[in-house]
Amino acid sequence: MQIDWQKGLIPVVAQDENGEVLMLAYMNEEAFKLSCESGYAHYFSRSKNRIWKKGESSGNTQKIKQIKLDCDNDAILLKVEQIGAACHTGSHSCFFKELDILGNSRIPSEENSRIPIEENSRIPSANTPSYGILDELYHTCLERKLSGDETTSYTAKLYKKAPNSYLKKIAEEACEFALAIKDFKAGNKGEHKETQPAFDIVYEGADVLFHILVALADVGIHPEQLLNELRCREGLSGLIEKANRK
Repeated sequence: MQIDWQKGLIPVVAQDENGEVLMLAYMNEEAFKLSCESGYAHYFSRSKNRIWKKGESSGNTQKIKQIKLDCDNDAILLKVEQIGAACHTGSHSCFFKELDILGNSRIPSEENSRIPIEENSRIPSANTPSYGILDELYHTCLERKLSGDETTSYTAKLYKKAPNSYLKKIAEEACEFALAIKDFKAGNKGEHKETQPAFDIVYEGADVLFHILVALADVGIHPEQLLNELRCREGLSGLIEKANRK
């Protein structure tokens, strides 16, 4: 029995040994082969545009116990031994929200105690897996875009009037960043901390980066794709790289 890879990416449901559904992800043929060869789940990230091993950053791996294929040969069920939490929030399963018939979501009280970070919190607990600040902010932006309250969330407010809202902020903050560099080189005092002009560079640079993340999340491009592009350019002359663009 063969998997129908001609349909592109194959949806994969991961289920723990007790039968609880942990997550939904996707595999291409290479990710499937890596999973079979290593015994650990590998998936293809559509936002990062690459194969990733589950738990490569957090350590929360999935040891494969059984692989099942559906009747149409285009969906996979993985029975796994889940090490740590499956969800980036720290929940055992990614499916911890309930929807009522009107589509309103809630988190059952018994599940709240299993999620170590509040949805609006920026401070993870000791049990929360670490995926890197760019990945965490990217996923926070995705959540704010989908269900954020514009009256309490700056990011949700940006998405309300996207894309002009965040594009304007990227331009504004980039200008502020440039001015901070200019002031520093001129020996001027700092705007935010008078005796620390370098802090302005860090502060304004962080603003630029944040609003770029908001934009990337809006179009579904993970920031790692930008980092991968920089890696591809490593060792290549900037002049040659620019010439190759033509």
